[in-house]
Amino acid sequence: MRKLLIGFVVVVVISVALYFRLHRSAKPPAETAYAGNREVTLWSTTAQVRSPVATASFGDRLDVMNRFGDQVQVRTALGATGWASERDLLSAELWQNSKDLNAATETRPVEARGRTRVLSNMHLEPGRDTPRLRQLNKNVAVDLFERRPVEVPSPTVAKASDQESAAGSPEAKKEDWWLVRAQLPDQTRVSGWILGRFIDLEVPAPLPDYASSAGMRIVAWFELNHVSDSTGEMKPQYLVVGARGPEGHACDFTVMRVLTWGNQRQRYETAFVDSDVCGKLPLKLMQATAPGGDASFAFQDLSNRAPEERLYRMHQTIVGRVREGAAQPAKRAAPKRKH
Repeated sequence: MRKLLIGFVVVVVISVALYFRLHRSAKPPAETAYAGNREVTLWSTTAQVRSPVATASFGDRLDVMNRFGDQVQVRTALGATGWASERDLLSAELWQNSKDLNAATETRPVEARGRTRVLSNMHLEPGRDTPRLRQLNKNVAVDLFERRPVEVPSPTVAKASDQESAAGSPEAKKEDWWLVRAQLPDQTRVSGWILGRFIDLEVPAPLPDYASSAGMRIVAWFELNHVSDSTGEMKPQYLVVGARGPEGHACDFTVMRVLTWGNQRQRYETAFVDSDVCGKLPLKLMQATAPGGDASFAFQDLSNRAPEERLYRMHQTIVGRVREGAAQPAKRAAPKRKH
């Protein structure tokens, strides 16, 4: 009996020792990070000869255990430990900022829709040197909310002489960045800023043909109302806004066109043109509640020193600017041509 009691005590002591070794003596995490790509591989070592030990999906919480250069040792919620590139991880602060940005886009109106043209980096702020949130594959659907022109970083920064500084430097080249929300294949939504030329807009036909013939680069488009064609099919009537020339302009759009459906010729016709604006998105749209009904739209115009809100109203195929409660005559469109 005494031997059994001693054996039992030994087993208990060993069990308690193992418990404290595995649970109490484990090194506490230095910080928290989150997986910043669709799939992050955790490796056995930082050496070139290594093997994968686990994977983490975008947004998975990870405990940071050690750092070695740009390599980070992390531990998953299931207890797997491995090394990952710092570039593939998001700090706790950056992850929270990403969640806040995603929540903000949920309450904003969509200005346009498109798809990523190439493999694209999504950033927390517009600009190539800002923190990267994650990478999007080609052909990912995105909703567009806001555009910002950002100076293109120079590949080499030369120190100018006093004489050059006094004379000034030419205006820096700028590029368009868009705040977007991506719809991922697993139905996850993530928001961030993407370089504008990495996005192909999904502009409905035949708007691209009309814009091309007018030398206009489409920025956004909106359905004002719907009318019935000769077969009874409902045709949308569009407001299209765009710009001419290269990207990086201070205005979001400088040209507006309203395209209405003509039953007589069974095609879209340009009913309104204004090429004298410096519009700022978002555009406020008041759609018609009935087929062919009146519609209105408004936006901030930056043409003058003090920004002003421009309001337009559409009645049938007549579009006019509203000033102090009175509609102004619409600008006549150029002679209608067949497209």
